[in-house]
Amino acid sequence: MELKRHHKILIGSFSSVVIIFMVVSGILIYSLYVKQEINYNSLDEKIKDNQNKISELSENLILTKQNLEVSLEENQKQLNSLKASASSDFSGIIESSIKSVVTIRTNVAQGTGFIITDDGYIVTNAHVLADSNGYLAQNIRAITSEAQTISAAFIGFDDNFDVALLKVSGNFDSIKLGNSDNVQIGEKVIAIGNPLGLQFSVSEGIISAINREGSNGEKAYLQTDAALNPGNSGGPLINKQGEVIGINNFKVSGGESLGFALESNYIKEVVNKISQQAMQKDLI
Repeated sequence: MELKRHHKILIGSFSSVVIIFMVVSGILIYSLYVKQEINYNSLDEKIKDNQNKISELSENLILTKQNLEVSLEENQKQLNSLKASASSDFSGIIESSIKSVVTIRTNVAQGTGFIITDDGYIVTNAHVLADSNGYLAQNIRAITSEAQTISAAFIGFDDNFDVALLKVSGNFDSIKLGNSDNVQIGEKVIAIGNPLGLQFSVSEGIISAINREGSNGEKAYLQTDAALNPGNSGGPLINKQGEVIGINNFKVSGGESLGFALESNYIKEVVNKISQQAMQKDLI
């Protein structure tokens, strides 16, 4: 049956309405999608921005903590130095330094050493490690102030200056080598060692002279009246800043208060020479 004109108009109008509805719906749906996408991207940017801020804050907190620890350590060193300078009270310096001192024990002898790097390099006298025939002793051990016994590896030695370098495994408190060119006659010092087997004994004195000549013909020794006895060999001579300015080496037999220590600047040269020969690097 043929549609009448008003029927065609009605159907056409309905189709137009449906098409318009679909177009408008599509536009609305697309607009909602675009808006959600924009909101999602904005939220994602905010999340990333917050994550960056959190990471930056964490880094700042870690850096602040590290700076605070360094500052506290420096303040403690300054306090210890001030106490030593003002009142001859070396207690703070002894407390911090003794952690870096070790007893060196072998199958033939006993002496002292001190840790110069946090990863366990130790300086001592070469004669501490030799038997009566001059051969290297066996079973070298380092005993810490906390009574921990650690096997030590022999790295090398310098016979002229009587210095030897050892290595133990682990992380340790090291002690700094000072500049022996700045040492003054009359300044106060302490010696830490194991005289006659009395472990981690401390004696106090002053610098009696500088640039004394040793048996090797080198004017490389500090003279001190701090008591030195067998077992002190290889131990540190420490100033009021808590720095090693010499390694206790020998005393004049038959004399009182006549001890001698190899100056720290010579120690640096010798240790780096030994290290370079063994590992091709400077330690200090």
